[in-house]
Amino acid sequence: MKLSPAWTAVISLVPVLVLITLLAIHIGIFGSDAILGASQVALLAASGVCVLLASLFFKTPWKEFEKAIGRNFSDIAGATLILFLIGGVSGTWTMSGVVPTFIYYGVKIISPKVFLLSACVICAVISVMTGSSWTTIATIGVALLGIGRAEGFSDGMIAGAIISGAYFGDKISPLSDTTVMASSVNKVPLFTHIRYMFFTTVPSIVITLVIFTVLGLSHHGSDASQIDLYTTVLSGKFHITPWLFLVPAITLALIWRRMPALPVLAISVLAAAVAALVFQPGIIADIGAKVTEGSRARVLLAGTVESIYNTLSLETGHPEVDGLLATRGMLGMLNTVFLILCAMCFGACMQASGMIARLARMLNPFTRTRTGLVASTVVTGTALNGIVSDQYLSILLTSNIFRGTFQERGYEERLLSRSVEDSATVTSPLYPWSSCGMTQATILSVPTLVYAPFCFFNLISPLMSICIAAIGWKIVKKSSPLDK
Repeated sequence: MKLSPAWTAVISLVPVLVLITLLAIHIGIFGSDAILGASQVALLAASGVCVLLASLFFKTPWKEFEKAIGRNFSDIAGATLILFLIGGVSGTWTMSGVVPTFIYYGVKIISPKVFLLSACVICAVISVMTGSSWTTIATIGVALLGIGRAEGFSDGMIAGAIISGAYFGDKISPLSDTTVMASSVNKVPLFTHIRYMFFTTVPSIVITLVIFTVLGLSHHGSDASQIDLYTTVLSGKFHITPWLFLVPAITLALIWRRMPALPVLAISVLAAAVAALVFQPGIIADIGAKVTEGSRARVLLAGTVESIYNTLSLETGHPEVDGLLATRGMLGMLNTVFLILCAMCFGACMQASGMIARLARMLNPFTRTRTGLVASTVVTGTALNGIVSDQYLSILLTSNIFRGTFQERGYEERLLSRSVEDSATVTSPLYPWSSCGMTQATILSVPTLVYAPFCFFNLISPLMSICIAAIGWKIVKKSSPLDK
């Protein structure tokens, strides 16, 4: 029995609705702890529904699902290793005193009135230089979170400023893998793609910076005694010295030389571990003494290894400071990896069954106008982040779905590549179950639903893309004699 296009679309929508329903129920029951297992169950259940429906109605063989899942797992192998190393960076940078040193000097230098603005700009600059939002957030972002907490800002606001800046850089940096991917997949020269994104990206970041400036100026902040508490406790617990800035300096230098992320993070962990032994031997010895006995060298080695892989916390007698010094280590990334694997299963099943393509065809009636075409692309890129839970897949699938339509309508490839980046790249950290959302929530210890409302750049960019399309600014067809 041949199904009508309307029925195939309805069937394809069922797994998505099942996933949304289960996630809503689980989040209602478990709250932010849903990411510890309940969200994974929801993703696997929705995957099962997808396989069942595709087998019954589309006759998709099981081998197609196995192949798709295998490809997805293979694609995220590198990202999984990066996640574990980010956990190692988080642990060693804290226990070596790098993060406490950033916080110590940061609260003295950065005024609370301009903190949110400064955090966004700093992360934007570093992300442009490095091309990596994940690395930016895992390093300087963690330090900025501590400074913001000391100055009395909410976790959501701080994380929103950090993520907004980091994803601005990730979006326009020529070193960014998402930028390179969006341009290359759509056969647009890299710098042509970047220059064309300025028309939507610059207005988005300007509005974002204005909002953070207003929020900062209206912030009453912590009193001087609260800031003094942080600096006094940190300097009493750690050996605070500018020499510790050598660790992030080495990391940034390696990134600037375009060294791949894995060796950069590995060297950063090693450098921080050495710094911990040199500058914080007492803390490392205390950590090691809890797991082993023997010579001082044995205890120091145990403490160093613990700081890399284990979830640790230091007691200072002040709970608000203790929260800054808690680290996840590599073990703290296991829940993130668990969620990503389950999300990849769901995305693979939706892709192998052809359900994503069928859902995309539902948007065809809306692509007849310039605004409708761009809006459909943006909506698809944003939605796919929630469906396949991976920004790279979202970029690839959105490009493939709409490439033919853009060509038929006579629009330039750079309009498609920009629309994809305006949506698939920047909205990826807004979903609690996506690889980016789960990663940023884990790194910053701030739930996705808490920081998402303050990720102004990530929320404004897709809307700005549609607004610029409606205005028609610098959007021309290939047949136009105007200068491209």
